[in-house]
Amino acid sequence: MDQEFAQRMKERLLQMKTEILENLAQESAEFKEIVATGEQKDIVDIASTDIDKNVLSTLGNQEMKSLRLIESALSRIENGVYGTCLKTGKPIPKERLEAIPYALYTIDYQNELERRNR
Repeated sequence: MDQEFAQRMKERLLQMKTEILENLAQESAEFKEIVATGEQKDIVDIASTDIDKNVLSTLGNQEMKSLRLIESALSRIENGVYGTCLKTGKPIPKERLEAIPYALYTIDYQNELERRNR
């Protein structure tokens, strides 16, 4: 993997990380606001608030998973192994990395994993 490409992907990954962290901070503020307005409410309001909390929690979990993948990709860049399939050791095509900068596997191995997990 050439250094210029790896550097470009690093910048993109750092940008993705910043966006996720900003979203989580905003969601956290919204979540705190939902909890803080816990005055006397009717059943519909309580159900709505619970749904809001669950949605925020789910979004947070998805974003945390993305953050872990981004951190892993950044670590692979630092260690000089970015762009190498973690299972097969084959190079991951640049086109795949441009589409999914934190890809762990080649598309062939990813498809194999998905077939096995069905």
